Amino acid sequence: MRAVLHVCTTCRGTQPAEDLDAPRPGAVLHETLQDAAPEGVQIRAVECLSACSQGCSVALSAPGKWSYVYGRLTPEDAADILAGAAAYAGTPDGIVPWRERPVIFRKQSLARIPPQE
Repeated sequence: MRAVLHVCTTCRGTQPAEDLDAPRPGAVLHETLQDAAPEGVQIRAVECLSACSQGCSVALSAPGKWSYVYGRLTPEDAADILAGAAAYAGTPDGIVPWRERPVIFRKQSLARIPPQE
């Protein structure tokens, strides 16, 4: 089963109030990522990950694996997000060794959720 990288498309990130008519940074992040899915990863748009105060957010999940939510991301982080998703997809349990994670995944993790039995 493939890993899923959920990308919040409603996230405003640190978008200033005067730019509210501009595309939402979360939607821009999804657009940046959607055509570059690593092997074993499906990229899926979601409308809200309830991490609104944490800027743009994504979540990684797969059956039988730990799930993660990451925040404070920007479209400029796309390469690191894709590298982290590829590393996650390559694990049997979702746990990527600490030093093998992109720095943004080490420092910007919001939640780690155990796998369902």
